[in-house]
Amino acid sequence: MHHPLDVRTDRRLEVIDVTDRVQHALPDDYSGVCTVFSKHTTTGVCVNEAESRLLSDIEQLLDEVVPDSGWEHDELDDNADSHLRALLVGNGVSIPVVDGQLDLGRWQSILLVECDGPRTRTVTVATA
Repeated sequence: MHHPLDVRTDRRLEVIDVTDRVQHALPDDYSGVCTVFSKHTTTGVCVNEAESRLLSDIEQLLDEVVPDSGWEHDELDDNADSHLRALLVGNGVSIPVVDGQLDLGRWQSILLVECDGPRTRTVTVATA
């Protein structure tokens, strides 16, 4: 199964919980592994807690670790910081699925990390 999910972002740097959308994309009877993959070089995907203050902390961390300017790639399209932030997050995760349900830990959620928004992003949900 290969299912694209479109996610609209509202800010340049934003963390969005996409767990429910990924869950909805899974077949009811599937058991195996689900891969969630970002098709963009300035967007990341990770697993962490979706508590609102932590989401803000993630955004703040990425903003502080990677300065907005001063990068060579900025000469091309002024978004090197977005590429570097997404590189730190990673572009995909693999999650076990049991009887059609994501087998995440109690506090785990699937997070899309937008680093160059606002945009509409495509995340691929795939099972093998």
